[in-house]
Amino acid sequence: MSRPVRAAEALAAAALLVAVAGCGSRLPESDFENRSTAPAPSRAPVRVGIITSATSPVGGSAFTGPRDGAKAYFERLNARGGIDGRKVEVRTCDDGGSGVGNNECVHKLIEEERVVALVATSSLDYAGASRVSGARVPDVGGQPIGSAYDTYPHLYGIYGSLAPRNGKPGWDGKLIGGTEVYRYFKREQGARTAAVVSYNQAASAAYARLVTRGLKAEGYKVITEQVDFALPNFRAAAADLKEQGADLVFDAMDTHGNAQLCEAMDDVGARVTAKVTNVQNWTSTVPEDYKDAPRCRNALWATGASRNYEDTDQPAVREFRAAMKGRKELSQWQLEGWAAAMWFTDAAKSCRGDVTRACVDRFMNRGTSYTARGLLLPVTYEKRAEPPGTRRTCVSVARWKDGEGWVTQGDMNDNCFKVPQLSYQP
Repeated sequence: MSRPVRAAEALAAAALLVAVAGCGSRLPESDFENRSTAPAPSRAPVRVGIITSATSPVGGSAFTGPRDGAKAYFERLNARGGIDGRKVEVRTCDDGGSGVGNNECVHKLIEEERVVALVATSSLDYAGASRVSGARVPDVGGQPIGSAYDTYPHLYGIYGSLAPRNGKPGWDGKLIGGTEVYRYFKREQGARTAAVVSYNQAASAAYARLVTRGLKAEGYKVITEQVDFALPNFRAAAADLKEQGADLVFDAMDTHGNAQLCEAMDDVGARVTAKVTNVQNWTSTVPEDYKDAPRCRNALWATGASRNYEDTDQPAVREFRAAMKGRKELSQWQLEGWAAAMWFTDAAKSCRGDVTRACVDRFMNRGTSYTARGLLLPVTYEKRAEPPGTRRTCVSVARWKDGEGWVTQGDMNDNCFKVPQLSYQP
């Protein structure tokens, strides 16, 4: 699955952080080779690790959804007997949103705790990715906030990859993204004019250029608005996009900036078909986050690659919701963390009791797409020598309605388009 809006690239762009790369010593590959004779299945717990930027400069709860969803899945799994009678033991680590902290978590979980795999990673700066790959530890279902899951073998992000993953990002340092989101709004909502709002900060502006390029490839008239990061004048931007008749509004900003923009749009009377956000903002906290912008709030649309957590007519969603019952907040990232834990569990069950890193990795590399019982659009991992010029891709879409929450717009397996794949520098 490739798409222009990765789960948290916009938020990471607005964070104004400089990634601190880190390289650690690699564990000998021989430590994890299969033994020549299969041992009797162990009854010891299956230990997994979850690395999360639980505390970071972009907010304490920004990245915790995948962790919480995965933990809920493993708790439910253990209550039902675990994996072939073995309980799953979850070890978590907060990397603080920094590269140094991420390397420390990788060292702790892999070399000290000796986890069999990482699950549902959500790190602002995945600096330890090369170390994980070098140790041949499978990382299952992580959020591709950066380019790590398109760079290294043994790392399997929640949305898949077609890249060679030979130690360089994508193809010679370039990734690809499809235009299916823009095609959807053009076909289903008749949108023709789109505004892209960003901060006057390098990473935010670069992300906005990527969105602009995708919109233009789909034939949109594009209005670009840039606001000062320190003293943003959202009212001026809102007035201009109203004057120019924008149908859609995309952004390269954080949730706080989005809320301020929405408030300004309501103040100036800017009405749009959709204020489009991504999966990371697909949460139940919309009424609180956008409390001062009721009109814009009800124009919020979210796009992603997983089934809406509100779709309780689906058995897999009902199971997720039952496990999350009583929690104050729900989010799409929690559902994706749940799906990541399910993915690992299916891999571990294929090991028939002897769960090893190599066995889990073989399952992940078996060349079959994965849907987590219909919770995900088919996730594919291939190693193509060249990026595709076009590809049939699908998109999950929901819109917010007060009193109803996130309402699904068409089945995600039917919202599919053959669209160009645009290259970009990560």
